[in-house]
Order: sequence, then C-alpha cells, then structure tokens
Amino acid sequence: MYVTLEIVLQAIEKLGGFHPFFGITFLVCKKLRIPMGKSDHVPINDAETKFLEEHYKPDYSSKHFFQPFRTSRGRWLSPKYAASGSQSTRTRGDLASAFIHEKNTDLWGWSRNYVQVLRAKLDRDKSGRIPAFWLAVWLFRERQWDEKVIAEDLVQKLTKEFRITHKESHELFLMSIPDTAPPVFAEEVYSDVELLQHLEPAPDAKPEEGGTLKLLELQGLGPVKHLTFTPGERLSIVTGDNGLGKTFLLECAWWSLTGEWADQQAYPRLDAKRSEPMITFEISARRNVSQKTTIRFDWSTQTWQTQKKRPTIPGLIVYARVDGSFAVWDPVRLATPITENSRVGALLFTRDQVLIGFEGKIEGLLRDWVAWQRNPDQTIFEIFKRVLRRLSPPDMGVLLPGEPVRLPLQPREIPTLVHHFGDVPIIHESAGIRRIVTIAYLLVWTWNEHRILSGLAKKAPQDKIVVLIDEMEAHLHPRWQRVVLPALLDVTGILSRTMQPQIIVATHSPMVLASLESSFSDKTDRLFHLQLTADHEARFREVRFVKYGRIDEWLTSELFELLQPRSREGEQAVEQAKVLLSKDRPSAEAIKGVSELLKKSLAEDDEFWPRWLYFTEQKGVKI
Repeated sequence: MYVTLEIVLQAIEKLGGFHPFFGITFLVCKKLRIPMGKSDHVPINDAETKFLEEHYKPDYSSKHFFQPFRTSRGRWLSPKYAASGSQSTRTRGDLASAFIHEKNTDLWGWSRNYVQVLRAKLDRDKSGRIPAFWLAVWLFRERQWDEKVIAEDLVQKLTKEFRITHKESHELFLMSIPDTAPPVFAEEVYSDVELLQHLEPAPDAKPEEGGTLKLLELQGLGPVKHLTFTPGERLSIVTGDNGLGKTFLLECAWWSLTGEWADQQAYPRLDAKRSEPMITFEISARRNVSQKTTIRFDWSTQTWQTQKKRPTIPGLIVYARVDGSFAVWDPVRLATPITENSRVGALLFTRDQVLIGFEGKIEGLLRDWVAWQRNPDQTIFEIFKRVLRRLSPPDMGVLLPGEPVRLPLQPREIPTLVHHFGDVPIIHESAGIRRIVTIAYLLVWTWNEHRILSGLAKKAPQDKIVVLIDEMEAHLHPRWQRVVLPALLDVTGILSRTMQPQIIVATHSPMVLASLESSFSDKTDRLFHLQLTADHEARFREVRFVKYGRIDEWLTSELFELLQPRSREGEQAVEQAKVLLSKDRPSAEAIKGVSELLKKSLAEDDEFWPRWLYFTEQKGVKI
C-alpha cells in the first residue's frame, strides 16, 4: 500500500505555515542523536543534504529540493541549503539558542532548554504545534506499507524513526489523526510526474517541449467579459455570428502558446476595471505536466507582461489567418540565437511573403515547390503531392502538380496544377485553390524545416503540432467545405506517422460542421458556440455535437439560429403564415395578404405550399 497523491497534496497545504527547520534540521539532529547539554563532532551539513536527497527530491532532474514549509523565497531550496540557509538558521536566527555550537567547527549539541526554544518559535509564528500525521505523510510518501496499514502507523513510524521523546511530542507535535475525505492509502503508487503537475517548476527545470493548449481564460478583454476555453485534445470547432470573437480567440490562443502576438496585441475592454484584464492559459505536454499561468495587463506600459520562463513550450504551430497571412512556431528555432542575445520561435508571414519568399526566413511557395520538384531526392515533393491529393476538392479532381513554366514579367519558373482543361499556373488559380495549396505548403514546409533543424541540433523531431485556422470555409465551394476538415485531420499523418495534431478551427459554415458527423469524437473533440444573448451580451459555451444529417437542419440548429432554411423574406412570410395557422378565425384579408408574400418569396414546389393551400381552402379563401 502507498500514500495517495490526494493526501500528499493535503500535507503540502497543511505544512505550509511551519518553518522548514522543523521538517528538516530538527529531524536530522534527532536522527544523528546529537547530545544534550554538551557538544560533539557532528557532520550536520552533509547529513542534512543526504536527508534532503532522500525526502525532498520529487524532481531528480533538478538540483534543487522541494519543501512544503513556509519560506519567503519560494518552496524550492538551493542545492547548498544545508551550508547556507540552514546553517544561518542554526547559528544566527531565533532558533540558534536551541543549540550548543562553537563557531567555525562541526561541534553541535542541544541546549538543555531546546524544547522551550522550539516551542517559543511555534508560538511566535502562531502556527500551532507540528501536525505529526501530515509531516509523516510527506516524509513517507513513497514508502511501501503493509496492506493492513492504518493512519496511526504513519505517526508511530515518525516517532520511532526520529526518536521523538514524550516531552517533544507533547510540546512540539500534534499527535492526533485528522479526519480525511480522500483515502489515505491505495494499492498503486503515484508517480513524481503526477506530483510535479501540482508544484511550481524548479528554478533549474527545463521546459518540456511538445505542448498543446489545455486551457485559455480571458477576463476583461474581448466581446465576452469572461471566457473559458478548454479545447479538445484533437479538434475544436468555434462557431458563432460575426463580431463575437472567433478570430480574437484564435489570436489569444496563438499568443498563449507562443508569447508573441501575430498582429496587434489584445487590448482590455473599455469598461474594464484596472484589476480585471488578464489572460490565463495552461499548456500540457507528453508527461501531461501543466501549470496555470496568469498574465495581467500592465496599464503603465500598455502591454501584457511577458513570462520569462515557461514550464512547457509548444510543439510546432501553424496559424492560417483569414487575411491570407500565416504564423509559424518552431521550438527548435527558439533554442537557436539569431543574434547574440536574441531568440525567436515565431515566424510571421504576409500572404505575399508566403508566395514569393521572405529573405532569411522562407524561400516561398514558388521557389520551394520548383526546388522540391527538381530535386533528385523526391521525398519532400512526394509528401507535398500526397497532402495536396488528400485536400483536393471532390468536383475538380486531384490537385496534381504539373510542369513549372515561365511567364511574361516573372523572373522565375511558376508551378502549375493539372486540370482536365489544361495546366494552370498557381498564381492564376482561384482564391479557394490558392488558399488550400498554401495551407498544404506551409504544413509541409514547417515540418521539413523542423526536421532539418532538429537534425542539426541533434534532437528528435516533435510529434505534436497545433494547427489554427480562421474561417476554414473561406473561398471554398460547398462541395469542398463538406470534405476539407476531415481531410485536414488526416494530413498530419502524412507528414509523420507519429504526429499528433491539435486543430482549432473557426467557422461560419454548416457544411464544415456537417462534414464531421462521421468523424467527431466526444473523447477528443469539442464544439463551442459564441452567441449574442437577449440582453445583448456575448456568451461563449461548449455545446454538444449533434448529428443533424441535413444541411438545412444545421441551419435551424442552435448554432446558426435560422427560423427557416429559406431566404430572409421567405422566412418572414412563413412565420407570418404560421401565426395565422394558429388562429381560429383569421380574416380573409390577412390570409390573402400573407399568400401574396408567400408567392413572392417561396418556390412553386416549396414544401410549405400543401399545408397553406389546405388551410386557405378550409377557411374558404381563394388565392
């Protein structure tokens, strides 16, 4: 049996008001059996360091020690704590009188009144006596116990192992067993990784790479006063009316992941109070280690405070913005200095820069496409062709690269796509085809650059990618809208078999939502809705994904809120007709008036006509 993680977390909370001396130095001295009333040679510094290694080392990758007690400098202790902070406490603080010690020697002993000195310290701190049970929980959190173990055994073990005397237990310790809601013991031992999720990172902890967005909270900025976004592990769809914050949410998601704005920074609401504007986010990685981070708006500098050190940094990110620009993030670039004191993981490209290149950053679609196509090693070009094939529109056939051509006034060869009516240079293609081809190119380019840079850095490539796309349906025919998002979910597997995507998409299209009816998973995917309430407040909430089947059923769902899947005039005419249908004695004039509206706005074969004609006949009105 093992102590449960829930109980260990409670122990950290319960011990937070006590000086670390009582959980470290006092116990070490007891274990060393330092004499009372006289001194002896005792290697107390080495013993303390060994004790810290044994009981206060939840993160073996760090040189620091974590302690659950009260300190003014955080809970992670320096590797030199025994010879610095603890030494100072033993020789200079108000606990020094508990010892007999000759300066600059290793001679140590208890003074005869040491218990009174220690009790006086507890009284001054107003912390009460040390809870023996919670101290034992922390010290013995990794120890295996007999299956018949009970809570009292922990206290007995503490008393025996550290030779706690009757006087010490009476004056310094609270020996009773508290009532606990979660079970104290379990058959399975928890891992250090699970514990570290609940602790602040060690000062020397290296950030874990490959993070994805787990939580985003916005307060005091944007259309929604307080927004909580918990994206799905694989796919998140954000829908809603214009102007309610879909693009704004994607911009804040990008910033939360990277720490850099893709364009203009978010600004607090005009009605926000000084203490309100804040962005809270949580990034989780392979070990699922995550920590909430809250960034507040600095009114004096009119900027958001920067986070100097993150416990987790994201994997690859590709952000397709609605204006045709793109943002790319690569953690390998973050580790590579571009100047002596500068590093950057994010690359921001305008639509033209993605097409023709940006000096020192990207060759551009026109150059890279031709270079990949001409290269004897066809690996990247084959991946690009497979991605294009998967993203192809259903009505035009496969997006197949043709032979590059030279055009007037163009200084380079221009890639082409093969169509049944002939080859078309990419710069002459439709807006929809250009957007999808550009997304395909950026995904392949980002992965290829990351793979190359990872090799140079002697690191394994990432297996996590976050893809943000604003207005997935932009420029696409309805037929293409019905297939593009499921295709995008498959594309990352073409880049790498081990790639795990997190895709966040904003859309207005019922076609895009209908396309997911056969692939949406309640375990990994989420659907969110932004809407305007009756009191004209923007609201953001997660909604259940429902299979409506027909596109017109999606249009009249709570996500799009149309009363009728018709023109606005047709909807108004049908709604007026329904009012008359509900009346016992509608006037002939009213029936004729609505009939004229129906004639103007409905097709001759509209499904509403049989019902209306039967009604007018029953009421004796000829139309």
